[in-house]
Amino acid sequence: MGPQGRVICSLLFLLRALAENSEFYLPGDYLLGGLFTLHANMKGIVHLNFLQVPKCKEYEMKMLGYNLMQAMRFAVEEINNDSSLLPGVLLGYEMVDTCYMSNNVQPVLYFLSQDDYFLPIQDDYSHYLPRVVAVIGPDNSEATMTVAHFLSLFLLPQISYSAISEDLSNKLHFPGVLRTVPGADHQIEAMVQLMLYFRWNWIIVLMSSDDYGRDNSRLLSQRLAHHDICIAFQETLPMTQPNRNMTQLERERLEAIVGKLRRSTARVVVVFSPDLSLYNFFREVLRQNFTGTVWIASESWAIDLVLHNVTELQRTGTFLGIATQAVSVPGFSEFRVRRSQGVRPALNRSSQGATCNQECDSCMNTTESFNTMLTLSGERTVFSVYSAVYVVAHALHNLLGCNQISCRKEVVYPWQLLPEIRKVNFTLLGHQISFNQQGDMSIQLEVIQWLWDLRQNPFQSVASYYPLKRKLKRIRDISWHTPNNTVPVSMCSKDCQPGQKKKPVGTHPCCFECIDCLPGTFLNRTADEYECQPCLSYQWSHKNDTSCFKRRLAFLEWREAPTIVVAMLAALGFLSTLAIAIVFWRHLQTPIVRSAGGPMCFLMLTPLLMAYTVTPVYVGLPTVSTCLCRQAFFTICFTICISCITVRSFQIVCIFKMASRLPSAYRYWVRYHGPYVFVASITVLKVVIVGSGILATTPNPTARADPDDPSIMILSCSPNYHQGLLINTSLDLFLSVLGFGFAYVGKELPTNYNEAKFITFCMTLYFTSSVFLCTFMSVYEGVLVTILDLLVTVLNLMGISLGYFGPKCYMILFYPERNTQAYFNSVIQGYTMRRD
Repeated sequence: MGPQGRVICSLLFLLRALAENSEFYLPGDYLLGGLFTLHANMKGIVHLNFLQVPKCKEYEMKMLGYNLMQAMRFAVEEINNDSSLLPGVLLGYEMVDTCYMSNNVQPVLYFLSQDDYFLPIQDDYSHYLPRVVAVIGPDNSEATMTVAHFLSLFLLPQISYSAISEDLSNKLHFPGVLRTVPGADHQIEAMVQLMLYFRWNWIIVLMSSDDYGRDNSRLLSQRLAHHDICIAFQETLPMTQPNRNMTQLERERLEAIVGKLRRSTARVVVVFSPDLSLYNFFREVLRQNFTGTVWIASESWAIDLVLHNVTELQRTGTFLGIATQAVSVPGFSEFRVRRSQGVRPALNRSSQGATCNQECDSCMNTTESFNTMLTLSGERTVFSVYSAVYVVAHALHNLLGCNQISCRKEVVYPWQLLPEIRKVNFTLLGHQISFNQQGDMSIQLEVIQWLWDLRQNPFQSVASYYPLKRKLKRIRDISWHTPNNTVPVSMCSKDCQPGQKKKPVGTHPCCFECIDCLPGTFLNRTADEYECQPCLSYQWSHKNDTSCFKRRLAFLEWREAPTIVVAMLAALGFLSTLAIAIVFWRHLQTPIVRSAGGPMCFLMLTPLLMAYTVTPVYVGLPTVSTCLCRQAFFTICFTICISCITVRSFQIVCIFKMASRLPSAYRYWVRYHGPYVFVASITVLKVVIVGSGILATTPNPTARADPDDPSIMILSCSPNYHQGLLINTSLDLFLSVLGFGFAYVGKELPTNYNEAKFITFCMTLYFTSSVFLCTFMSVYEGVLVTILDLLVTVLNLMGISLGYFGPKCYMILFYPERNTQAYFNSVIQGYTMRRD
């Protein structure tokens, strides 16, 4: 016999061995294949019939696997006893122990073979009839994909009750795979939302070295990247085989991992690993007395009864896990511990009604010891197996065109059953059973907590996750293993206070320092939590503010005391100036009025009155018109007054000292109305200067921050107002100095014409006040500048009206005898005699 023949014979021998040693077999019109993990034996060839093994204890029995296998038996028995579902049709089953992960290929080849145990090679399998119409299982993703690669070639339906890998959602690669549990995407989403709820952003991820650990940890890392949750570090757990001791290298590896956990500040550990790989790890955790941690279990070990039975684990911290919803299956708890009274039949498959290998005293004793805990735990995965069997039954019911009495008896090919399974939609124990486009069932998930109180459910539900809404809801109180039952904190850096920006420390975005935002800036976390944003020009903020507020506008207001005082001074100046104008008008032809300038006095008094009347433009909200008045009207009025005083001083000096020396020049001066020409020329020059200043700097009001209080915006005219004021005042200062010089030259003139001390007073007041105002404006910016500007303006107006015209008015009213032509002639004669 050649090599090819020996391979075929060896395969045939294995298939026959499977047929004769399968764990559970029940004949029927249509057979279901079941793959469950009952024992862990990694030494190559497995003993498939554990009843033939001398000692059951040589293998580590998986209580949950045995429990799920019994659930399939219970569902088939319940369906066969139901007259409304598949009437007249008996379901059978053939179940095999996959022995953790080593026994997957042989069972699937056996299920695909026919009664002669041969699996023929054909070009077209559309009319090929395998041994089973559907397969339930296996329990993990890696084994499920191994089996699916074979079953998908025949489009034989495979319904997994706990495999969550996202790869199984790819119907191009796995067209025949369906799941009665949500995929890994939802399991991970539930974990992430749990972390967000408790504000855990600094976690550790432990994973097994197989595809399950790598794929789920990668999926978690991708999801956490969008939620500001950082992974302090990831470690791969050594997968020790359950039937042999750890090697020294594996032991050192576990010691190093637990030591790293102890040194880390993270207090939340997510573990993606099959249950059998965790026993040695948690022994090391207990040995090093590592406590105060929140352990988040993936679905592979979230409800592992054997690991939960290690009660010392409760001192290591709080155990949370993701599991399917607890659904009570009526009658199953009693069925699980029911002992069969029949005698084990022979292994003749031709005998209808025969069953084999359905009793195991050792396994039954173990089941009875765990029955209470299994019942309290809510039979979580049981419903997934239970519903998977019912899915196949409903699909067969539809495919066979069953009514209330009977079904068509016909051959059912796997590819015919698969689309019917995808279309099922029915209610089972109050839950809607249907598949989405990816072939997954959207059954509710729960966050469970491990409890060690024997009177309670060992896996207490503390939250619910709804796959259709992708939302974690109804989070209930959790019994934290912390002082005072406080929620554990797992953060690399505590959250910053409002108004504090983050300064990254290291490479993780969750590790940072908190820096206060300075005044004038704010922190908008939705935009950028690492930089403080500046406020707009009209806004301000205090230290650590999260938003800006409008600055308070500051300007000169009527209700302020300084404004009232200056307004009263302006009113007094206006009334006194008006009185002076009236007095001068009534005594226009008198010598005192004529010596003061005659009609030119009214050229001075009129601008003074006009300037007094518009002093309110300094008060209130600045506008373009008020700024024009401040920068143009006042200074022009002032220039007219100063030019009149200057030309009057010059004219008096000319009369007494220059007329005799330069008679022709004096005649021209008088003939062509020299004083008025001079005033007009100075006024035109001043208008040009003011106009140029306005064109260079627009009079639009501007706002600038108060240097003493940046939360206040000072409204004023041009930002270069003090520069404009200095330019506009320069001509007036020149005229005041010139007038002061003429007055000083004429200090020896007759008393009635000697105006040196009055002009000196006016000019000195104007000169000093203008210099003081320009100096103050150059070093200070605030509302005080406006009130000081108004005060200086009013004082200068009063200086002219009262300082220059006041003494003359006093003489007119109280010394009328001196306001005669004879008195003036006598004074002039006395001056002439003194000169001679």
